[in-house]
Amino acid sequence: MKKLIKIICFILITISCYSQKKTNILFIAIDDLRPELGCYGSNIAITPNIDKLASEGLLFNNAYCQQAICGPSRASLLTGIRPETSGVYHNYIKFRDVNPDVVTLPQQFKNNGYETVYCGKIFHHGDLDDELSWSRQPAIDSMFVKNIKRPGGFALEENNKNRKEQRTKMIAKYGEVAKYGLAMGPAYENADVEDNEYLDGYNTELAIATMKEMSAKSNTPFFLGLGFNKPHLNWTSPKKYWDLYSPDKIKLALEKQGPKQGAEMGLHASFELRTRSGIPKKEEISSEQALKLKHAYLACVSYVDAQIGKIITELEKEGLRENTIIILWSDHGYHLGDMGIWGKATNYEIATRVPLIIWTPDMPSKNKGKKTDALVELVDIYPTLCDYANIPVPNYVEGYSFKPLINNPAQKWKSAAFSQFPTPALREWGAYPLRPAMKETFFGPLIKDVEDRIINQQKENWDRDLFENKLMGYAMRTKKHRFIVWKDRDNPQKQPLFIELYDHDNDPLETTNIANVKPKLVKKLMTKFNKGWQGNRPKK
Repeated sequence: MKKLIKIICFILITISCYSQKKTNILFIAIDDLRPELGCYGSNIAITPNIDKLASEGLLFNNAYCQQAICGPSRASLLTGIRPETSGVYHNYIKFRDVNPDVVTLPQQFKNNGYETVYCGKIFHHGDLDDELSWSRQPAIDSMFVKNIKRPGGFALEENNKNRKEQRTKMIAKYGEVAKYGLAMGPAYENADVEDNEYLDGYNTELAIATMKEMSAKSNTPFFLGLGFNKPHLNWTSPKKYWDLYSPDKIKLALEKQGPKQGAEMGLHASFELRTRSGIPKKEEISSEQALKLKHAYLACVSYVDAQIGKIITELEKEGLRENTIIILWSDHGYHLGDMGIWGKATNYEIATRVPLIIWTPDMPSKNKGKKTDALVELVDIYPTLCDYANIPVPNYVEGYSFKPLINNPAQKWKSAAFSQFPTPALREWGAYPLRPAMKETFFGPLIKDVEDRIINQQKENWDRDLFENKLMGYAMRTKKHRFIVWKDRDNPQKQPLFIELYDHDNDPLETTNIANVKPKLVKKLMTKFNKGWQGNRPKK
């Protein structure tokens, strides 16, 4: 009889576990967004919806990407593997080509009973339609019914014409290399149009329709990825978001020079922005133009913020909020004239630090609206979401679940976060080595200037093949310091070619490399660096 009772209890417990509805995931990705948000202390950015999410969830003050460029960052986050392990360290390496058997984050959810779907940019272009990751297509038919067409890049015909004419001229003059982004049209646009007449507004409506379709399947939990293209160049947004900002209140970068005694190979020449029409190809960007550019960037941030408000509102209307984890992240930061450059693609704080916010239905009330200073990495998102969904984590995943921080944001955590980037000064904007033809374009003189500065600093260390193709900058962020080690990737046992050290207690803008005057500290940090991410995880 006792045995029968035990069997019955076991069956009842099993049925109860399976009958409990699994938690949905709303996975919000934002391209090129630095922590220029109200909830991160910006007194300029108008971001009420993201601020509201932060006031209800947990905000991470010290979250870092693994590489400050779209493709490698997203591949790392979505596979749980760091760029150094995966081999994905520029935009033209497809993660499936080098890691064919990897199980991505959405794939792991799909394999464990979830409906998985994305709208917008989740993986980088080229990896977007990874068939193994997604179980269904978004609700495209709903957009056809409403006669809403998928927008192109610009809303104004003159700007589409401008881009097309530029592209034709560039291809005629430079050949195939022009197709890698030499003709992109104007850097910004603010047409007086509806939100869905630009791509992010369209994708938000599509995501809402898709969510409603999935919610009808009451027994099937969903993983919905909504990826925003802005504030990536070109900075296009409806005029109403541009009008939110008064130019006289917009502040430009405080530090407009590279770090003193910093690595000359550590900063690029703002190639990505300079491909836009009307942007100087070699000369400095004027303060007047810089103000316009930052205005355009901020308008895009507010545009994206409004879309985030829409999707969360609809989540609540559908009665899904209390059973859905919301996580919001950016793939990397962005220099807006900081250190004298525009773009991502460096190993510095401004490019590697990202916004990260999470809200969970069961998070303790006392921690809602809290901020944590714990060091976390984007590669940690994979195991964290699996942890919450009670889904197994593949043993090759190189992140660490930060679920405990949601219950105790102040607890001791990682002692270091790691990023990397190959020779930014001698890479195109997708982190690809400079193609020979690129040096024949209008960027030739700019590249020559950059090379001369590197050669002058590195002297006998200079080797073209090494610096263009093999040199990697490895960045380690601790609570107090940023430590960057420049090494020959093919010969890791060799001594570093250059070291950078920045004291964040006294120099948060990273204006001066103090490695040469702090040899004992360099030695201590090198020991820590050599332990890698495995040796800097939280202690159990």
